[in-house]
Amino acid sequence: MEWHFLLPVIKSLKLLDQKIVTCTRCPRLVQWREEVAVVKRKSYENEKYWGKPVPGFGPDNAQIVIVGLAPGAHGANRTGRIFTGDSSGDWLYKALHKNGLATIPTSTSANDGQKLIDTRITCAVRCAPPDNKPSTEEKIQCSDYLINEIELLMPTARTFVALGSFAWSAIIKSLRALNHQLPTPTPKFGHGESFTFVGSDGVKRLVLGSYHPSQQNTFTGKLTEPMLNSIFKKAKSFK
Repeated sequence: MEWHFLLPVIKSLKLLDQKIVTCTRCPRLVQWREEVAVVKRKSYENEKYWGKPVPGFGPDNAQIVIVGLAPGAHGANRTGRIFTGDSSGDWLYKALHKNGLATIPTSTSANDGQKLIDTRITCAVRCAPPDNKPSTEEKIQCSDYLINEIELLMPTARTFVALGSFAWSAIIKSLRALNHQLPTPTPKFGHGESFTFVGSDGVKRLVLGSYHPSQQNTFTGKLTEPMLNSIFKKAKSFK
């Protein structure tokens, strides 16, 4: 099933973020995110969890748009900021800082003073899913938020970075939903794989794939710090 707009197009990122935070479309995800926020992980038992959908983070005139899968149950679902408070975020923000795209190399809470430079981070599914696996229907239900967000970022966006294969697919589906002409056959995901396209506005843009900085990839050595750094070096240099 193709992705499409399920809501009236929202004209600003601020209003879109407000809409996302109040979303209750997917009963299973609502129940899970709220249950996790009550039960909590023991190491965070004294913290108040966010327990709601997580909006994007970064300026509305970003040149680099990073897309992940979904919030972590005890990361962004706890802190309220994407890729914040877990090991995936530790890897991501360290790489961003090394490449001059973040003001500090860590991301521990929504109030830690972190600011992104010419970069916005978002995700394809806005609620933490059980076992990090949203259903096909949940992915579709959430798809218009990413489509809308990408549309609002297109005036300045030059590079899209996909963290993982689903984010790669989500970016491609979103761009096609916005009537941008992409290469055919559909480019395949891989770490360091990329393709360019000329948008309907005549601007050339880059889509760049990276393995997700999950523990499954970082603990096994499938993704190393130099590998991740190289992605953002390339993303930053594309003009």
